[in-house]
Amino acid sequence: MPRYAMIVEYHGGPFAGWQRQADQPSVQGAIETALAKLEPRDHTIAAAGRTDAGVHGLAQVAHCDMEKDWDPFRLSEALNHHLKPHPIAILSCALVNEDWHARFSAEERRYTFRLLMRRAPATHLKGLVWRVNHDLDVDAMQSAADMLIGRHDFTTFRSSICQADSPIKTLDHFDVQRIDGLYGPEIRFHLAARSFLHNQVRSFVGTLERVGAGSWSAERVKEALEAKDRSASGPVCPPDGLYLAGVGYPEDPFA
Repeated sequence: MPRYAMIVEYHGGPFAGWQRQADQPSVQGAIETALAKLEPRDHTIAAAGRTDAGVHGLAQVAHCDMEKDWDPFRLSEALNHHLKPHPIAILSCALVNEDWHARFSAEERRYTFRLLMRRAPATHLKGLVWRVNHDLDVDAMQSAADMLIGRHDFTTFRSSICQADSPIKTLDHFDVQRIDGLYGPEIRFHLAARSFLHNQVRSFVGTLERVGAGSWSAERVKEALEAKDRSASGPVCPPDGLYLAGVGYPEDPFA
């Protein structure tokens, strides 16, 4: 059966997460239903990462197996037709080898988190950012973020229901950036690693917000990391501003 890789963009608001669920809408379930319109049978797709409820995808990568030899462009167009009116778009499709896997072949995941700083409620960006009503010190947050880069035991920033075999991960990149956007000043957090723990990014951002607000010192973040204790973490921020921004592979199947 020919295998196709897909770049998937989606708004996570209406969904209970990526993973298919029996009684709640999911991104995976919507795409599998669309595939069944093209080839009537049960379909199971795999993704590079299982995003939680409310988390968005800018460039999630998934793969599907088809019985028919589809032109990749026509497959993406047909899927987009059958995905209406869901806020899901197939940005690109590519034919890949049958042993290629969206999750296991990946060597990097990139996440972006958007935080909007303004007192007025978000309207156009509702559900797409985490709004705080105070200014934040970007330099202080970057200093704290630098302490998290590298290979560490991230137990402190791991959900209690995380199913990963080990809390030890290598964080390759963590950049904190201020942008004066159309709707007000934003802080954007850009992170990259081979893989992440459950709630790791949201725990990082919630903790760094406390640093930016002056409630925590950067040194306290280092102490929290070294504590290897979930109770030492700052708050877990909402999912609204979190985006799976990209996935890296040894060879780009979409090049």
